[in-house]
Amino acid sequence: MTSSNPPHHKLHVVFFPFMAYGHMIPTLDMAKLFSSRGVKSTIITTPLNSKTFQKPIDLFKNLNPSLEIDIQIFDFPCVQLGLPEGCENVDVFSLTNDYDRLHMTLKFFYSTRFFEDQLQNFLETARPDCLIADMFFPWATEAAEKSRVPRLVFHGTGYFSMCAGFCIKVHKPQNRVASSSEPFVIPDLPGDIVITQEQIIDGDNESEIGKFMIEVRESEVKSSGVVVNSFYELEPDYADFYKRFVAKKAWHIGPLSVYNRRFEEKAERGKKSSIDEVECLKWLDSKKQDSVIYMSFGSVASFKNEQLIEIALGLEASGVNFIWVVRKTNTGEKEEWLPEGMEERTKEKGLIIRGWAPQMLILEHQATGGFVTHCGWNSLLEGVAAGVPMVTWPIGAEQFYNEKLVTQVLRTGVSVGATKHVKVMGDFIISREKVEKAVREVLVGEEVEERRERARKLAEMARAAVEEGGSSFNDLNSFIQEFSS
Repeated sequence: MTSSNPPHHKLHVVFFPFMAYGHMIPTLDMAKLFSSRGVKSTIITTPLNSKTFQKPIDLFKNLNPSLEIDIQIFDFPCVQLGLPEGCENVDVFSLTNDYDRLHMTLKFFYSTRFFEDQLQNFLETARPDCLIADMFFPWATEAAEKSRVPRLVFHGTGYFSMCAGFCIKVHKPQNRVASSSEPFVIPDLPGDIVITQEQIIDGDNESEIGKFMIEVRESEVKSSGVVVNSFYELEPDYADFYKRFVAKKAWHIGPLSVYNRRFEEKAERGKKSSIDEVECLKWLDSKKQDSVIYMSFGSVASFKNEQLIEIALGLEASGVNFIWVVRKTNTGEKEEWLPEGMEERTKEKGLIIRGWAPQMLILEHQATGGFVTHCGWNSLLEGVAAGVPMVTWPIGAEQFYNEKLVTQVLRTGVSVGATKHVKVMGDFIISREKVEKAVREVLVGEEVEERRERARKLAEMARAAVEEGGSSFNDLNSFIQEFSS
C-alpha cells in the first residue's frame, strides 16, 4: 500500500566559493556541515581547485557513506581571460611583486564573470533550493534570480567587521579628522571602538576596487540573506546590530573549523602540510604547556626580506619556544630572509615551517600558548576555538577591524603595533623590538593568566554553539527549515 503523503523533500544547497584558500576552506567546512544535517551539498569550482576539495570530500564520504556531497566543475580558460596559464586561484599572485599582485588580483575578480552563464545553466538544470555564493561574485545574484533560485552571500568574515564597515560607510568619520593617523570612535558601533583612517578599508568609490565593492554591496542588498561563519556568543552586540541595521536576514553557523573533529580532517584541512604532522606534534610534545608561540600570516600575506629578518631576530631575542610559518619562496641557494646561523642557534627552541602548516593541530596542542596572527577571520576563529591568546598583526582587508574585536572587545590579545592598512605589502616595518615585546607579553606578561582565562571561556562557548541546542546549531536549523518549505 502506498502512502498518500508527499515524499520528503531533501534540501539541495549549492556552494560557490571564491577561488582562494581562505574562501575555499570554510566553504568546504560549510558543505560538510550541511551534508551532515541531511542536506545534499554541491560545491562549484574549477578543474585545478577541485584537487583541493577532492581528498577531504572522499575522506568525508568514506566516514559518512550515506551523506551527499559532490563537486561541480566549471570551465575557467585563464589565457583566454587574460590571466597566466593555470591561474585558477588568486593566491598564486601573493608571491609576485606589489604592482603585479594588485593589478592581476583585480583582473582575476572581473574574470570570474565568465562563470555567469555556466552558473545560470547549472541552476536551471539542477534546480537546487538555494545558492550560497561568495561575496566576490556579485553577478551571482542576478544569475540566480534569472533561474528563480534564492542567492545567499557568504562573506567569510564575522559580524563585527561587517558592522564596523557599515558604520564607517554611512557616517564617514574619517573625513572629520585632521590626519590619517588621528584616532576616532566609529559612530553608532557598540563598544566605543577606536580606529584610524590608515586602518580602514579604502572607501574610494572612484578606484577600480571601490567600484567593484559597490557592486558587491548592491548584490548583497538584492540577495536573500547572508550566511556568517561566527557564533552568537563571540560577538552578540554586533550580531544583533547586523540583523537590525545592516542585512535583512542573516544566519550564523560557525565556527566552521570546529566541525573538523578527526585528526585526518584537521591535518588535511587546506593544502598538504609542508611538514609531517606527527613530527610536528612530537616536537610540541617536548615543550611545556603554554610555552610555545605559533606565528603564521595566512595564505595571502607575503613579507619582504627586511620584515622577515626583523621577525627572526625578534623571535630569537624573546628566548621563547616558537613555530614560525614562512611562505617566502627560496629562489636561490641562500635564504636571504633568514639571519645567518639563526636556525642553528635556535634549533632547540624553534621550528621554522616553509610553506603550509597543520594549523588546527598546532593551535589545539597544549604546548601552544600564543598565536601571532594577521587577523584573517579563519585564523582568528581557529585561535578562538582553540582558546589561545593572540598577538595581532593585521595587514589588509578587514583585518584591522578583526584586531579591534580581539584587543578592545574580547581582550584576548595584544597588538604588535601595526598602524596602517596597507595596499602594498611592506611599506612599513615592525621592528624586532616590537616583535620581541609582543611575543613575551602574550606568554609571560602581567595579564597573561586573565587573558588566557578569557580565551579558554570563549573556546568553551565556541564548542557549545555547534552542539545540539547551541546558538549556531539552532540558526542552521532555522535556515534548513526556511529553505525546505
